Amino acid sequence: MKTIIVPIDFSDESLDGLNMAMMLAKKTGANIQMAHVIGKNIYNNELPEKDNQVAKRKFEDILQKCKSGGNINCALNYIIKEGKIFSEVTALADKFEDSIIVLSTHGESGFEELFIGGNAYKIASHSKNPVITVRKCKIPPNIGKIVLPLDITLQTREKVPYTVKLAKLFGSEIHLITVRGSHLKSIEKKLYKYTEQVCSYFWDHDIPYKVEHLKGGNLTDLILNYSASVDADLISIMTEQERSVSNLLLGTYAHQMINKASVPVLSFPTYHLGNYAEDL
Repeated sequence: MKTIIVPIDFSDESLDGLNMAMMLAKKTGANIQMAHVIGKNIYNNELPEKDNQVAKRKFEDILQKCKSGGNINCALNYIIKEGKIFSEVTALADKFEDSIIVLSTHGESGFEELFIGGNAYKIASHSKNPVITVRKCKIPPNIGKIVLPLDITLQTREKVPYTVKLAKLFGSEIHLITVRGSHLKSIEKKLYKYTEQVCSYFWDHDIPYKVEHLKGGNLTDLILNYSASVDADLISIMTEQERSVSNLLLGTYAHQMINKASVPVLSFPTYHLGNYAEDL
């Protein structure tokens, strides 16, 4: 993790993403790149320039507050873009090596419509890089416990190596949980096999861990209830993208997780991280 991209609309809620990024940067030494995207207005050429000036003043205020509060322990920069939020943010992340996007999924009127209604999910589904979403939750001072669910999908283990690297940095304990809604022995057997492989990987990398096997109707609720019971600081999932006729969408599982989680959610695009799972 070398660069953290943080989309900001200047609402207090959107600054939760910046606070999460600062916590990560303190431990990883990553640089933070804040980004504000102004929508194009074909009817008024003066409006984008005015919005640009307002955004610049607000970014300077953020920098000043961070400096006066002693919160800056990394390179903290900002950029103002024009265009569609999700495409500009993901394109910006692509320009940096080993980058991650951190954003709030809730904000004030307008921001919530943009992000909850579309852009938070569009960013998570289109990004080639990991994304951390923060939804109206207290930013943890450290990542002490990470919940890592395993399901029966082929991609479910792809998130393991990156999550282990993060656990190493923060000294985290990983809670490995299997989730299933079926009673079929074949599914149970497959999940136990995945568990053995992942636990072996944890052991080889000296990661403390615990294992739980969960079964129920709603897999998202199983994960969230367990995370609350152990006071987790982060949940690590795959985004299981689904292609529609005209777009790339988050699958139902990831969509529910990002929308309902009361702790930060780290999500990975399935089409990009396949090479990370080669050691498993």
